Formats: sequence, C-alpha cells, structure tokens
Amino acid sequence: MAARPEGTPVWTDAMFTDVEGAKTFYGDVLGWTFGESSSEFGNYTQAYKDGKAVAAVVPPMPGQDGEAQSAWCLYFASPDVAATAERIRAAGGTVLMEPMQVGSFGSMCIARDPAGVVFGIWQAGDHEGFELEGETGSYAWAEVFTREPAKSDDFFTSVFGYGSKKMMDDAVDYRVFDLGGEQPVLGRMTMTPEDFPPEIPSYVQLYFAVDNCDLAVERAERLGGRKVFGPMDSPFGRFAAILDPQGAAFAVIDLRTTVGEMPEMK
Repeated sequence: MAARPEGTPVWTDAMFTDVEGAKTFYGDVLGWTFGESSSEFGNYTQAYKDGKAVAAVVPPMPGQDGEAQSAWCLYFASPDVAATAERIRAAGGTVLMEPMQVGSFGSMCIARDPAGVVFGIWQAGDHEGFELEGETGSYAWAEVFTREPAKSDDFFTSVFGYGSKKMMDDAVDYRVFDLGGEQPVLGRMTMTPEDFPPEIPSYVQLYFAVDNCDLAVERAERLGGRKVFGPMDSPFGRFAAILDPQGAAFAVIDLRTTVGEMPEMK
C-alpha cells in the first residue's frame, strides 16, 4: 500500500477500563472481531472487520484506571512524526505525548490543538493504518467539533497544509478540509452553547459505516449505549451520534441511504 499523504486520517484507537465490555459492544454494533492482545505494547488489541484491521482498543496504562475518560483518538498520517510535532508547537498546539517508536509498527505522538481538540500523529512502519475504509464496520469520516473554530481552522491548515471550504448554509458553521483535491479528508463543526453543554470538551467525532443506522442505534442502546442525536437523514447518509457504555463518543452512518442535494461549498 502506498503511503498516505500527510494529514490523511489513517488510524483510530480508544482506551477502555473494561476492554472486554468494549469488545462485546463494538462487536455487536459494528460487527468487529478482535485479535490477540499485545502484552509488549500495553495489551493493545486490534479490531477487524472481515479480517481487515479497522481500529484498536487498549486498557489504561498502570496507574491511570479511573482517571482518563474513554474516547476515540483519530491519527493523521505523517512521513516524519518529529517534524510534525514541531509544526504542532509552532501553530500553538500542545504535544501531550512526545514522539515515540512503537516497535517496528511505526512512530506516534499525541497532541492537542489550541481549542482543546486531542488527536494523534502516525508515521507508518509495518502498520500502515486502516486496511478497510468506507465499508460496513469501518472508518467512514471524521469531524473536528470545536468551540473555537477560528483557532482550530488556523491550526489544522497550518500543520497539515489543508485547503478549506465553508458550507454555504447560514444555519450551521461547517467547513471541510482537503489536501489539494476535490475530495475532502476532514470536517469541522462549530459547537454552539445551545447544542453542547459546557462540560463537553472540543473533540474529534468519528463516523463508522453501517448497513442500517436505526438498527445500529437499537443495538447500541440494548447494550447500554446512549443515543445523543439522530438517526437523521442527510445528503451524505443517514447517521446518528452515540455514547458507548463507557462514555466514548462516536457516530454511525449508512452511506447508501442519502436524502437531499449536496450542499454548496465555497
């Protein structure tokens, strides 16, 4: 597989206090199976859909139990994680976990933008990232949900060299980022006080593809998850936002069930 361009979403993982519970939940909702945990790397466990790697789950590091909130982390591709970390600092971001080698798999760091959005950087080695995208049970899309859109916009365009276009809709402040082509790689949504309580921090919302959005929501609720928004029709697909039983936010989207005209971007 050719290396993904810098700034492309390339991988995702999440920390769960109850890893077995997470496996049960996502196994049912998204149809994931799981490999053997890697004790050498903190019992990191990859998730698969149809035998292809789509995500990973990991327990807290020793001493972190009960401290960190479960959350999905999106990683962006980089050919040089150390150089990207320096650009993150120069753009006003914070490097939370310094660049580190992960065996022969690759190198990573964790960072936060000036508005508080946490994300990762991945320099591929043996592990090149998603083996399946845009198909049922795999990563489909991601959006930066931020309370300070100007800060996030300036930051991500500076770090990754994104181009950006704004949705021509007065009702919502939404923007998409691209890498110089027509195909966007990331969205950005402004979090309004009316829709997002103050205790919800800025974050990255991941969308996983499903065959049936309503059925996925039903399965999530049956297993202790909570519907936050939707299901709702859109030109991009029928989607819903969910909190899993351990509080990690994500969304599901049926990409084949589209309603309405695509919005104009400028």
